[in-house]
Amino acid sequence: MTPSPRLILFDIDGTLVWTRGAGCASMQVALQTLFDLTHPELAQRIGDKIAAHAFGGKTDWFTLYELLNDEGFGHDDIARHMPRFTLLIGDSLTRVIQSYDVAPCTGAIELIAQLRERDDVMLGLVTGNVHTTAPIKLAAAGFDPADFPIGAFGNDALERTSLPALALERAKKHYGCEIAPQDVIIVGDTVMDIEAARALDKSQVVAVMTGFGKREEIEAAQPDYLLEDLTTFIARVLESE
Repeated sequence: MTPSPRLILFDIDGTLVWTRGAGCASMQVALQTLFDLTHPELAQRIGDKIAAHAFGGKTDWFTLYELLNDEGFGHDDIARHMPRFTLLIGDSLTRVIQSYDVAPCTGAIELIAQLRERDDVMLGLVTGNVHTTAPIKLAAAGFDPADFPIGAFGNDALERTSLPALALERAKKHYGCEIAPQDVIIVGDTVMDIEAARALDKSQVVAVMTGFGKREEIEAAQPDYLLEDLTTFIARVLESE
């Protein structure tokens, strides 16, 4: 019996790509424009928060709430502004990313090149990035964003746990086939990535140590597979059964 094709959903930052500060810089510019953070003290506070913020595993929507809630911007304010923020941060990242040493994570370029030649896998994204910045980061690191035709993004939901199920539904429509949760593999680099993947019951969870997660925390979260990097993904995950 021929095995069912697998849907592999990748995180971006720390899993496929290192942007080395480009995302933070573009977020600060976008927020200054969107919320008119022209008062020097307020702009400085937001800038300091962004510089110290732990972005890993969070949606951009959730990050905005963390940065702005105690400055008087509530959930409704942020939700209302998300569509424009999504456009602004995409424009901002396009302008600044060439100034940063963006690079692929170890083994990522080679893995995607191998996977796109296989007929037993389908590719997509589950990322905290909004849909405008995801392809910019991928392209800057040497990927073809078209290799990831579907995804769920940081402007789709406040909580990352909502994203895997959304990506699965989009994959079914795009690829024109039924995909069972047990045929989904979700790849990330943080505990929050693992927790979000677990929200899609029966999916397989792969963690890599190329990103923001601390080893002891990743191990405690008990992913199905823990890889040093993506060079062993095919042997350890796809060919292990």
